[in-house]
Amino acid sequence: MDQKRLFLAMAISVAILAGFQLLLPKHATPPLPPAQQTVSAAPSLPAGSPVVPGAQPAAAPPREAPRLPISAPRLQGSINLLGAKLDDLVLRDYHETVAKTSPLVRLLEPQTETQPYYIQFGWTAPAGATVKLPDNTTVWTASGGPLASGHPVTLSWDNGQGQTFQIGLSVDDNYMFSVRQSVRNAGTAPVAVYPWSRISRDYTPQTSGYYILHEGLLGVFDRRLKEMTYKTARADSEKTGGLAFSTQGQGGWAGITDKYWLTALVPDQATANVAAFRHVTENGADHYQTDFAAQDPEVIAPGAEAAYQSQVFAGAKEVHLLDRYERTQNIPLFSYAVDFGWFWFLTKPFFYAIDWLNSVLGNFGLAILVFTVFVKALFFPLASRSYRSMSKMKLLGPKVQALRERLKDDPARIQSEMMALYRAEKVNPASGCLPMLIQIPVFFSLYKVIFVTIEMRQAPFFGWIHDLSAVDPTNVFTLFGLIPWNPAALLPFLHLGIWPLIMGGTMVLQQRMNPPPADPAQARMFQFMPIIFTFMLAGFPVGLVIYWSWNNLLTVAQQWFIQRQTRLGEPRMART
Repeated sequence: MDQKRLFLAMAISVAILAGFQLLLPKHATPPLPPAQQTVSAAPSLPAGSPVVPGAQPAAAPPREAPRLPISAPRLQGSINLLGAKLDDLVLRDYHETVAKTSPLVRLLEPQTETQPYYIQFGWTAPAGATVKLPDNTTVWTASGGPLASGHPVTLSWDNGQGQTFQIGLSVDDNYMFSVRQSVRNAGTAPVAVYPWSRISRDYTPQTSGYYILHEGLLGVFDRRLKEMTYKTARADSEKTGGLAFSTQGQGGWAGITDKYWLTALVPDQATANVAAFRHVTENGADHYQTDFAAQDPEVIAPGAEAAYQSQVFAGAKEVHLLDRYERTQNIPLFSYAVDFGWFWFLTKPFFYAIDWLNSVLGNFGLAILVFTVFVKALFFPLASRSYRSMSKMKLLGPKVQALRERLKDDPARIQSEMMALYRAEKVNPASGCLPMLIQIPVFFSLYKVIFVTIEMRQAPFFGWIHDLSAVDPTNVFTLFGLIPWNPAALLPFLHLGIWPLIMGGTMVLQQRMNPPPADPAQARMFQFMPIIFTFMLAGFPVGLVIYWSWNNLLTVAQQWFIQRQTRLGEPRMART
């Protein structure tokens, strides 16, 4: 019966690992106070709310539209002066592939390209107002330029009715833009306007397709996280004619996230705003939008000026950078843009530890190896008790076998005598499963760190490993590159690299350190475990496979040391 429990526990471990990517719930945030639980969708705007341009594209601007260059330390691109759109942005520090000659990552694209993705600022007026407002056909005039860190610019437009609209833009040394939308009224009557900003994505991007990673629309409202996938946005918008979600209140932020990249609007935190997620389909194309608008209109008296301050983030989701913006600029829960998952209480500390080790060692792979030693040391007392019990079981193997042969016709008595023997020798038959069960949360958390943090993206190890976040590029089924074909294109499991093979070898070595199950059928099944795990982990990031291999080797060393000590007590056990 105890061997069956052990077998069942091992089978459950395999099932959890195999179904991890499918069964683990989506991103869960740290528990918040009762007033800070999940935001519920409210697909309707309050009466009298500002009208933000919907999630449909304007006519595509001509390619010769005037542009204002952007040349910041980590960003380059341009602003389209036709419609005041930030629609051309490239990240200087990131390439599309590990090859340094590959193109830089392009985050934002104009409407003239195949994947339009842009940020825009503007105003709307209350119903019945006659003030002339800038729109997608407005050509703005830029003062200064290019836009650079320490060199702000101002876009201006005069409506010919006495009102001058301005958009002041500045950018820091990273990825944060500061925006000042102002209206100066030189007319004879008061003017009321609602300032707004929006992020528009006029296509459905290809996502990673993992249930454990959120990609799509997201935001924090009243210190509550709201996430919406592209699929959900489409479904919810169909019910309301384009509006998938809306809320109102002070503070927060909203945007669109990819695995590694983020665009986010950060409105004036002291002003009441209306936020919305939208989607429409036009001519077969999807158009997604997140937007903010001031909840109450700004009324500008004759001779007066009104201004609205906001910020825009457009760049890489670097953990420390998001933490710093959250702390220094009071952007609530901005770090939630990185999807650390259910095990956030392990995952984020794991990231900080590995990132610090990388800063010391200069290699994320080495950092993972050293981190694994720390984890093994942390669980050493518990694992030692387990391994000592397993060592005793191995020494008791001959006695158990003799007992089975002597009482082979009485299974109930065999079980009773075995339990009595285990109790006398203080042995737990299921102890061998405990170390694996303990390391599963660690495994999952480390998986999240390697999978979702951009710091691990394209991080090299040694030899042929140039990206710890990708699978091992070698493949035994191509004789490691000697045969020019891609068998994984036919069957995904036909990709088996060197590191998964090393990991399988360490599992075999570890398995031989443990006593085999007494049941021959279970013993044969256990012999297949290294093969199953080898193929299973072949599709995981190689950084995780390296961790698992190193962890197995440390376990083998620990078991060998404990078994050596246990053998010294073998004569005493023989006398009992």
